[in-house]
Amino acid sequence: MAAVTDKNLREQVFEQVRAEIIAGHAPPGSMYSVPSLAESLGTSTTPVREALLELVQLGLLEPHRNRGFRVTVPSVTETQNIFDLREVLETHAARVVAGMKEKDLSVLYPLADEIAAAFESRSFRQYLTADRKFHHALISAAGNPILTKTIFSLRDRMRFYGDTSAEGVERQRQSVPEHYRIAELAEAGKTEELVALLRDHIRSWEPLFMKAIPSFAGTRTSLVLTSAARTRKRA
Repeated sequence: MAAVTDKNLREQVFEQVRAEIIAGHAPPGSMYSVPSLAESLGTSTTPVREALLELVQLGLLEPHRNRGFRVTVPSVTETQNIFDLREVLETHAARVVAGMKEKDLSVLYPLADEIAAAFESRSFRQYLTADRKFHHALISAAGNPILTKTIFSLRDRMRFYGDTSAEGVERQRQSVPEHYRIAELAEAGKTEELVALLRDHIRSWEPLFMKAIPSFAGTRTSLVLTSAARTRKRA
């Protein structure tokens, strides 16, 4: 029973910390302390350490002896490489899905609704969660688990910045109808239109990333706790 509990806690910590990093709420250079995080969550250090080590494998954290785990500073080159690979792999998956004679993509529409609702409520965390589910449903429909895992390991290494900036909010607004159109084109088998839209859908975020990354040069470290941990601390 303890093993099951530790596994659940590890997954909980993993998802929470990953979400904070990807959403840009734990900026590069921030430090996660295993003992502090475990204490705030009321758990042992084992599942916390295991979760943070998983994030090291994704390239989101790096271990620092006797200090904790530091949120990595992204580089322009790495980010450009990830965008290049995402474009190639995700458009390939889209081609496969569009070319399938039998497919059920009905799940994409309620997920597009979730994205729209998240934007309206200005909840960037919910927006990212819904966006992830939408693209996972589309990509996994291609029936290639290795492709799906590869694409999402790349997506999980990216960090979104400027979510409250004028450019960030505008990009989110533009993406709302794009998700509905992506679903329609995939369902209708309009391959070239789908690929063109998806390529623009991915690349339109790139300028926001490129603008933000230089500001993290020489980032100073600070201790951070997850949102759940901060809430418990205040309680």
